[in-house]
Amino acid sequence: MGKQNRRRRTGRAARTDGPALDATAVSSDPERIADAITAAAVASAQGNAVAVQRFIEQLAGSGPLTYELADGVRLAGQRIVDRVFRYGWLPMDVHQVARRRVDEFAVGYLTDVMAAHLAPFAPELVDETWRAQLDELAARTWWAGAQPHLIQWATRQLLSNTEAVTTVVAALALLVGLPKLELIRPLPGSANVHPATHHGVDEKVLGRVRGLLAKAESTSFPEEAETLSAKAQELMTKYALDRVLVDADTAVPDLPGARRIWLDTPYVEAKALLVEVVTRANRCRAIFVAAWEFMTVVGEDSDLDAVELLATSLLVQATRAMIATGNQTIRSDESRSRAFRKAFLTAYATRIGERLAAANESTIAESADPARLLPVLASRQRTVDEAFDTLYPAVRSRGITIRSAEGWEAGLEAADRARFQGHSAKR
Repeated sequence: MGKQNRRRRTGRAARTDGPALDATAVSSDPERIADAITAAAVASAQGNAVAVQRFIEQLAGSGPLTYELADGVRLAGQRIVDRVFRYGWLPMDVHQVARRRVDEFAVGYLTDVMAAHLAPFAPELVDETWRAQLDELAARTWWAGAQPHLIQWATRQLLSNTEAVTTVVAALALLVGLPKLELIRPLPGSANVHPATHHGVDEKVLGRVRGLLAKAESTSFPEEAETLSAKAQELMTKYALDRVLVDADTAVPDLPGARRIWLDTPYVEAKALLVEVVTRANRCRAIFVAAWEFMTVVGEDSDLDAVELLATSLLVQATRAMIATGNQTIRSDESRSRAFRKAFLTAYATRIGERLAAANESTIAESADPARLLPVLASRQRTVDEAFDTLYPAVRSRGITIRSAEGWEAGLEAADRARFQGHSAKR
């Protein structure tokens, strides 16, 4: 950016945010404090660190945190998190992006803000996904009503006034910079009081699958890990196919839903490919949002359960295989390079995808009534495709650049050693 552009940008920021960042003019009015906190979060997101820090120090002061300040912070937090939720972000999405970009104090603060946001809604008016995610985050309104949340939270975390307000502004700055996403679950208060029944995987089947995947993740033998994973895929596929035939006769099939799967750096593109092949093997569609490191998967509930379980486990196993290969003394120094590891994971995902597809074809062929099953599967796939195209009407495909032939070959070898025989095993 040139000097003139920088001056123009700075000038605009000063005219927009300057008056609102004068703490002396807002210190006794919660509404104006909320507006100022919001303006500070926007300025912080834009990189105006000096002005924001000066404002925070003025606002926090040297005495005890005031009730007016705490109330202003509460108003700002609720307004911003409400906007984020209306932009399609779910509680777990907020947590995942926060743990990547702000410190643990800001993560905890945002968890509390989300708990406070949900507190006024009757449980039956909150979608089950929201309730499950908040439970997983242990989000609850733990603070007593005698004092505002900010004061109790700062005391609990042993934060000074300035540290507490700095953390709040950093957390809210993250939220104001989040883009608009697709709304994949109903907002709190708008959930159907009598929602349609959604069929996840039977808990007994899930228990067996989790047991197989836990063994796969704990073993130090790649062949055993992949065979156990194949058996888990087989169980999920057989269960899904049985459900398809039952639903075709006795019930209206579920409408497709959607979930987000977050990926950890590094090599997120290669990891996204691994999730993609698991997605295809389980009759779903997925899109990778590279800028924010997550994938959205569209499909029916039981298939989404399978994708989450298997993809999460295979990511662990693939990373372990990659590190083990790179640590072998017979390998060259390249085997510990970034290019090698990215190529390894990409090749691993490619070959695993081929083997999952072959295992699925075999499972369908061995089913009780494949001639009846195939048209039902095709019809349900069209339903998933339509739901995906509605959410994402303009999807672009892009490839992954590979710069290590040695890494590619090692990834293929690791996947080949899997000996995916699980589809022929008997229950």
